[in-house]
Amino acid sequence: MQTLLLDRSTWDLVVDAGGNIAVASAPYAVAQNVACAVRVFLGECWYNTALGLPYLTNILGRTQSAALFRADVEQIALSVEGVAQAVCVLTGLSPARRLSGVIQLTLTDGSRTVVSL
Repeated sequence: MQTLLLDRSTWDLVVDAGGNIAVASAPYAVAQNVACAVRVFLGECWYNTALGLPYLTNILGRTQSAALFRADVEQIALSVEGVAQAVCVLTGLSPARRLSGVIQLTLTDGSRTVVSL
C-alpha cells in the first residue's frame, strides 16, 4: 500500500529529492491514513460525506463518555485498509481541554504501530 506522504507538522504534501510528490509505503502509509481518518469531521470530505467522526454533532461541546469516543475512533481506524485491530488509549485531558492518547494498531501483515491522537 502507498499513499501521498504528508509533512508531520504541517500535514501538507512533501516533495522528494527529484521534485516529485513523495509517497509513503506500509506500515507508515497505513498509520498516516488512520491519522487522516481520525482527523476528518463527518461530512467534511466533499467526495464522500459519510467519512469522518461526528465531531460537531456528538463530540465537541457535548458531554460524552470516554468509552464512546474510544469506540468511535477504533471503528474509524478499522475502516482503513490494512488495519486488522485498533485499540484507542486515552492518556490525558489538559486544562485547556485537549485530549491526548494513542491508537495502537495491528496491521493485516501482523506488524504493529502506534498513532498519536
